[in-house]
Amino acid sequence: MRTVNGNLIKPIILGSIAGIVAGLFGVGGGVIVVPGLVLWLGLVQRRASGTSAAAIVPTSAAAMASFGLSGSVDWRVAGLILIGSVVGAWIGAWLAHRLNERVLAIAFSILLLVAGVRMVL
Repeated sequence: MRTVNGNLIKPIILGSIAGIVAGLFGVGGGVIVVPGLVLWLGLVQRRASGTSAAAIVPTSAAAMASFGLSGSVDWRVAGLILIGSVVGAWIGAWLAHRLNERVLAIAFSILLLVAGVRMVL
């Protein structure tokens, strides 16, 4: 199995960090994996977003199982969010293929910055 620059350890470490963050806070794909793929593994923004989206499914499933078994999921709300998320993810992926790499990276950076500031306040 070959991965970025032939290195198998970095993606595993990145995935482990994302999994821990996803389990703790309900985030991981966009917040941890995408910057890690761009800054640490050298992927371009669009490829990092696509790779993160592919990796998030099993990560989410594992966290969902743990939270679900402990009774910490509002399944009705989760189902409603799922409807909007599927449509929104399709539109977002479509847009990501049409935006310039630089614009996509700047927009993502702004999103992370705004989210971080909002969480601190």
